[in-house]
Amino acid sequence: MPLDTAQTDPRPERLTAHEARQRLEHARNSRLAQLRAIDETGQSTDDHLMSVQAEAIRQVLTEIDEAFVRVDDGSYGTCQGCAKPVPAERLEILPYTRHCVACRRRAAA
Repeated sequence: MPLDTAQTDPRPERLTAHEARQRLEHARNSRLAQLRAIDETGQSTDDHLMSVQAEAIRQVLTEIDEAFVRVDDGSYGTCQGCAKPVPAERLEILPYTRHCVACRRRAAA
């Protein structure tokens, strides 16, 4: 299981399920605030830049929801490309990521 259930080290290698959920909630709340800000600008939905930005935020929200599922099923923190643990530092930056850096680079190439 990629999540630790007990926290004994001040900086554990793996996140606990509770920590993962907290980070995902923060990421979700931040993206929802961004969407509200876009809506509040009063810009026309025909504004291409705003439309693209809103769609990118919606995509991240989908990825966040998928990460919550992985927390629940125990696969959170495991790379979907190589099945190795995703480094905790990467999960701190992108708590909803599905891949380690190496697999992400291969997918982007």
